[in-house]
Amino acid sequence: MARKVITFGELMLRLAPAGYERFLQASSYGAAFGGGEANVAVSLANYGMDAGFVTKLPTHEIGQAAVNALRRFGVDTSKIVRGGARVGIYFLEKGASQRPSKVIYDRAHSAIAEARVSDFDWNEIFLGADWFHFTGITPALSDSAANICLEACRAAKEKGMTISCDLNYRNKLWTKEKAKSVMGNLCEYVDVCIANEEDANDVFGICSKGTKVTAGELNKEGYREVAEKLTDRFGFQKVAITLRTSISANDNKWAAMLYEDGKCYFSREYLMHIVDRVGGGDSFGGGLIYACMKEYPPQDAIEFAVAASCLKHSVEGDFNLVSVEEVKKLAGGDASGRVQR
Repeated sequence: MARKVITFGELMLRLAPAGYERFLQASSYGAAFGGGEANVAVSLANYGMDAGFVTKLPTHEIGQAAVNALRRFGVDTSKIVRGGARVGIYFLEKGASQRPSKVIYDRAHSAIAEARVSDFDWNEIFLGADWFHFTGITPALSDSAANICLEACRAAKEKGMTISCDLNYRNKLWTKEKAKSVMGNLCEYVDVCIANEEDANDVFGICSKGTKVTAGELNKEGYREVAEKLTDRFGFQKVAITLRTSISANDNKWAAMLYEDGKCYFSREYLMHIVDRVGGGDSFGGGLIYACMKEYPPQDAIEFAVAASCLKHSVEGDFNLVSVEEVKKLAGGDASGRVQR
């Protein structure tokens, strides 16, 4: 099986106060880069895969710094289009205890949001690739970004590539009605669908019975019905649903389910003390894509993806900087966190 993955989306500048300071306290901000599909590409590159990221970024120094952030971890940036006025920004305030984290976007009129369909030659971009990944965040940026995603999916399908999508609904970017319309069209091309306990309901009105997300109640068996309905509607080969139980901003329980060929596979559940939650879902996606491309059996695939994401919650920044060996060790049952000498 070929091992080249192309991801497409927005790479943003992340600005965050030190530690757990609130925006109103901060006198300085740490700077880093991140974004859903870029985070997936970094995960895959760290696992030794050939991973490329596609976007549009300005030609100025901040745009170049964004490109360099990916090159540092071995991501192929050769197909990134240069141009446009600005790099999108997001501000992150880390939550603690019962105070949730907050994200403020400053990404309007970013280079990728204003990109044109003609900016991207997908036949050239997809040369030698067999997997394409995007999230529901990218088509939410603008109508043109949604059209670019659609063209990419069409080109990938024509080439017989596997297409994965993380629904990733963001209510600060678009309405549920718009998301349902746009994502409904895009999902017709998708083979592997990734969602959390809220996405399927927010985007397609499909929910798990007996689950109250804000109360921390998850009815795992109810997600079989969600996966079945998604599969019936779109013909997905696989549906992965992450299951997060929020005890507080710092402590979560974390697990997932993989639905494939009419069967459900549930991972073990981890109790996590969170260092940085942003990018947690992307690290799950990266882990799942890696496991699928390595042709792991379904149970092993979901265990690898969940373990990868569990480790990401201990890493500062958007990127999941862990190795295959570290993920396998945790997936194999070593969750002690003991010093390795």
